[in-house]
Amino acid sequence: MLATIRVRNPLPNTTVDSTGRVEAWRSITYQQFHRDVELFARHWTSVFKHERIPRGSVIGMWLSGFTYPDVLHIYGLSRAGYIPQLFSLRLPNPIVVYELLRRANAHAMIYDPSFESILNDCPVPSYRAFQSERIECVQESLPSVWDIHEDDIAFYFHTSGSTSGSPKLVPMSYRWLDSVVVKSHHISMPQNPGRQDVTVCMGSMCHIAQTFMFIGTLQHGSCVIQPTVIAFPSEELIDMIVRCGLNRLNQFGAYLMKQFKNAREDPKFLSMLKNLDDVLYSGMPITYEDEQWALKSGIRLRNLFGSTEIGGMLLSGENEKNKALIQPLPGTSYRFVPIESEAQEGVHTSTAILYELVILSDSPDCPDASLRQADGHFHTGDLFQQILSGWYVSRGRDDDWIKSETSLRCDTKSIEDNTRAMCSALVAECIVVGSGRPSPVMFIEPAIDMDHNKLKREIIRKTRHFHSRRYLHERITSPDMIVIVPRQALPRTTTKGNIRRKAVEEAYKSEIDRIFSSSR
Repeated sequence: MLATIRVRNPLPNTTVDSTGRVEAWRSITYQQFHRDVELFARHWTSVFKHERIPRGSVIGMWLSGFTYPDVLHIYGLSRAGYIPQLFSLRLPNPIVVYELLRRANAHAMIYDPSFESILNDCPVPSYRAFQSERIECVQESLPSVWDIHEDDIAFYFHTSGSTSGSPKLVPMSYRWLDSVVVKSHHISMPQNPGRQDVTVCMGSMCHIAQTFMFIGTLQHGSCVIQPTVIAFPSEELIDMIVRCGLNRLNQFGAYLMKQFKNAREDPKFLSMLKNLDDVLYSGMPITYEDEQWALKSGIRLRNLFGSTEIGGMLLSGENEKNKALIQPLPGTSYRFVPIESEAQEGVHTSTAILYELVILSDSPDCPDASLRQADGHFHTGDLFQQILSGWYVSRGRDDDWIKSETSLRCDTKSIEDNTRAMCSALVAECIVVGSGRPSPVMFIEPAIDMDHNKLKREIIRKTRHFHSRRYLHERITSPDMIVIVPRQALPRTTTKGNIRRKAVEEAYKSEIDRIFSSSR
C-alpha cells in the first residue's frame, strides 16, 4: 500500500529525543487513512445524531491543523456530511471565534484541548478533539459521497488577516472545491511516474495552503511527511530527504530563504536541494537575489502564487526563457486590468504598466458571491507587471496589507489608524512594517518629548484591547516591537509626504533584524 502521511508516533518517549530530533516516523497507508477517516465520521455522526444536529450543519473546528488526528477530525466531519468551519490556533481570542461561529450559523464546535480553560459562554455545544486516532468504533451509516450539489458549501475558511477586528468568512462551495482538485492535480504532477513522490506539510490544514497541496498529493498517491514544526530546520530537512525519501519540498517563502542561506554555506546540502524533483514556495515572494541564485544553482524552483479566497492562481517554472515568470493555471478565467497609480518616488522610475489580477465570475475558482465586487468579479488587489505576453512578475499589492513570516496577512493600516486614534497626544506619525517577519513592528515619530521606554509602554496600554482581538501574527503587544525615531526621520514621498512602507523596511532593516534576533 502507498503511504499517505508519515507522522511522528504520538508517544513522546519514542518519537523525539531530548534534543528535539525525530527518532522515527510512522507510516500510514492509504487504506488505514481511509479507515480512520470513516471511523471519525461515524463517531461524529453518532455524537451529533444524539444532539439532534442535522447533517449539513456547520461545525466549528478550533484546531492546530498540524497533527494526524486533526486531519481525521476535518476529513471525518466532512465525510459525515457536515460543514467544517476551520479556525487555527493563531486566533486565540474566543470572543472573535464565537462571533464567527454565529456568522456561519454553526451548531457546534470541536476544540483543541489547549483551549479548555478559556471556553466560557460558548454559544454552541463544544466537544474536545481527540489527540489520537485510536477511538472507539461505532456503527453509524454514512451519506453517499455523491449526495451533494455544486453550490452546497463544503468548508468555511477565514481570511488570514483581520478586518474591523475580525477575519472574514470565506465560504467554499463544492464547485470551488472541484477547481482545487483540478489545479492541485496539475501542480502536484509527478516528475517521475514510476516512483512515489514524497513531500512535506507546508502549514496547517486549517488554512488553504496545506489543504490545497494535500488534495493535490492525494490524487497522485504521494506521501506527505509531518515535520516537527512548520519552520523546520535544515537538519530536519536533510533527515527527511535521507530517511523518508523526500523528493519534493513545499515551503512558505520566508522559511525557504533560510534553507537557501544554509545551502550557500554547505555544498552537500546544496547538492541535496539540486537533486529534489521540485522546490515549490508560496505565500510570499522570496528575494530576487535568492530566486536568481537558486535558479542559477540548478534548483528546480517554482513559485505558486495564491490566496485564501482562490487557492493557487499562478505558477512559475514553465517559461523556458525565464523560469521566474508566472502565468495563470490551466482552466482558469482571469483578467489583468491596467491600473493608474502614482509612481513610488525614489524607488522605481520605470513607466511599466501595472495590472491588477481580477478573477472573473465564470472562472471555476471565483469565490463566493459574498466576496465579489459589484461587477460580479473578484478583485484580488494583487499587482503584476507583464514581462512577456501572458507572463508576469508580482509587484505587491495596491493596499496596506503585508504578509508575515508564515505568509498570513496583516492589515497594517488598521493598526496605524487605531494607534493614531488612541494615542493622538503621544504619536505624531507611525508606520507598521514587518513583511516576512513573525509579527509586525511599528515605527513611531513622537508628538511629545518623553522617555522612549515609557512612551512605548503607554502605547501598548492604550492599544491593548484592539490587539486582543487580532490573530497572533497581527499583534503588537510588546514594547520591543515598537521603534521610536526622531520626527520627520521616516522616508516619505516628495509630493504628498506619505511615509513609504517599503523604504522604511529597507532603511531600518538592521534594526528590525536585531529585534527578531533578540526575541527568539
